[in-house]
Amino acid sequence: MRNSIIAIALSGFIAMQAAADELQLQDNPPDRYVVVKGDTLWDISGKFLKQPWRWPEIWKMNKQEIKNPNLIYPGDLIVLDRSGKYPQLRLLKNGKYGSGGKSVVKLSPQTRIDTKTLAIPAIPTADIEPFISRPLVIEKDGLDSTAVIVATQEDRVLAGTGNIVYAQGMPQEKSDYWQIYRNGNPLIDPDTKEILGYEAVYLGQGKVTAEGDPATLEIVKSSQEVNIGDHLLPASKEVFPSYVPHAPEKTINARVMSTYGESLGETGRNYIITLNKGTEDGLEVGHVLALYRHGANISPFGKKNDKDSTIKLPDERYGLAFIFRTFNHVSYALVIQSTRPVRTLDNAQNP
Repeated sequence: MRNSIIAIALSGFIAMQAAADELQLQDNPPDRYVVVKGDTLWDISGKFLKQPWRWPEIWKMNKQEIKNPNLIYPGDLIVLDRSGKYPQLRLLKNGKYGSGGKSVVKLSPQTRIDTKTLAIPAIPTADIEPFISRPLVIEKDGLDSTAVIVATQEDRVLAGTGNIVYAQGMPQEKSDYWQIYRNGNPLIDPDTKEILGYEAVYLGQGKVTAEGDPATLEIVKSSQEVNIGDHLLPASKEVFPSYVPHAPEKTINARVMSTYGESLGETGRNYIITLNKGTEDGLEVGHVLALYRHGANISPFGKKNDKDSTIKLPDERYGLAFIFRTFNHVSYALVIQSTRPVRTLDNAQNP
């Protein structure tokens, strides 16, 4: 009898877990949606799912498809198929019909050559464009062996867009455009106090106007003022990777190390944060993490200043972050949802 009760309880628990893991559709999801210019994969998945990061599940995607997704373009038709036990999204491309006269086809690899039509991105590219190839996470003194600015035209103390600078140590490789960096602060793990790397701060971009040693460069764009002692690296072509929002498979417990916003140590939606976990810790581009604020320790009513009877309030989940760039033990993430400011030392965990 006891074993039967345990079996019933266990089966009930499994059923509850299965229900909790079921995909949750929006209350009134559309039966179909035509992709338009300006859409993102995250926006579209949010039209169908309450948990947009579970997009791969409703597409029935495997690991390889998540890492190398098929591209979706404006004009493609996405259809919500509820004919089976579980809902599934299907794709109609280029007005073609699937086999058997069906009006939808399963997403499958194909090539489209159209210079005027670009595939939709996973998240807004404008928000992450400055961070795709910069800043860099480097070792201590990692810029010391690179070319360095040794003088400015007319002995300016600071230089900006349109000004001329001179650099020594330019390598032999031919590159017209060079990115300008300055040694930044160390990235310190809030938990272990270990230095995970040093951030090379991006200042702008220069174009070589005359070769030599020193070489002459014109600053063609600048986000901060450039000074003598700043370093140069060849400008890399910014390529936006194709990735699908999805939850990590292994447990992630990360902390916010730094923020890029309007105020020191605090930022919000559509801004960038750095986390103290990277590829060596199981994070990869496309992962979605939930943001949590630590619950405060308070004294019970009537027991002020009694350290032995403090109450720990629960941690509060308040947002989501999307991983778009990773290093060994550091990741950059875009805050895509937030009901309160994101602060350093906040937690980032599995959603």
